[in-house]
Amino acid sequence: MIIVHHLNNSRSQRILWMLEELDMTYEIRFYKRDPKTMLAPREMRQVHPLGKSPILEDTDGPGGMGVTLVETGAICEYLVDKAGGRLGPPPSGEGHLLYRQFMHYAEGSLMPPLFAKLVVSRVPFLGKKAAQRIQPMVDVHLEFVERELSRRPWFAGGEMTAADIMMSFPLEAARSRAGLGESRPATIGWLERIRARPAYQTALSKGGEYAYAKARGKA
Repeated sequence: MIIVHHLNNSRSQRILWMLEELDMTYEIRFYKRDPKTMLAPREMRQVHPLGKSPILEDTDGPGGMGVTLVETGAICEYLVDKAGGRLGPPPSGEGHLLYRQFMHYAEGSLMPPLFAKLVVSRVPFLGKKAAQRIQPMVDVHLEFVERELSRRPWFAGGEMTAADIMMSFPLEAARSRAGLGESRPATIGWLERIRARPAYQTALSKGGEYAYAKARGKA
């Protein structure tokens, strides 16, 4: 049995989407952010010491052993393996390398400046000016992504993979509050394609509050 410990408005929405794409049976345990701090509740530390979302439990892991995993990328790779390679990398060539690149790029390079902008924008008085200084760093990434998606429909080539699922959260966050708008049509088109997928819509209906799915963009 797969259990997703799911925090509202968080990276764990990607895991629900991936499970729906793979047509896997799973259970959701819901958690709410603290309305003042926006942090995950302490109850999540009872599941994993980091107390961060997503957390995936699988009572039927390798060799019949139970496993508990954190980190979205690691969870996605685990699910690819469990599904016999579905949504995994193309077997060889450029697509295989692109898949590996974007699986890591999403959290390793793209999310840090987006997260920094989110944090400083909440600081009274000086926050807006600090956010303006971070925006050029974000723009470098958005231009890179736009160039990549102008060459092919999905991040690893002609078919959707787990790399697209990994890239969804940072790009939806950028659409919401970091300058991703109509001037980057290839990226906007990609967002429209993922949001139109039945599995994405089902994951939204099951996961509850996820403001980024409604985002239409603001700097």
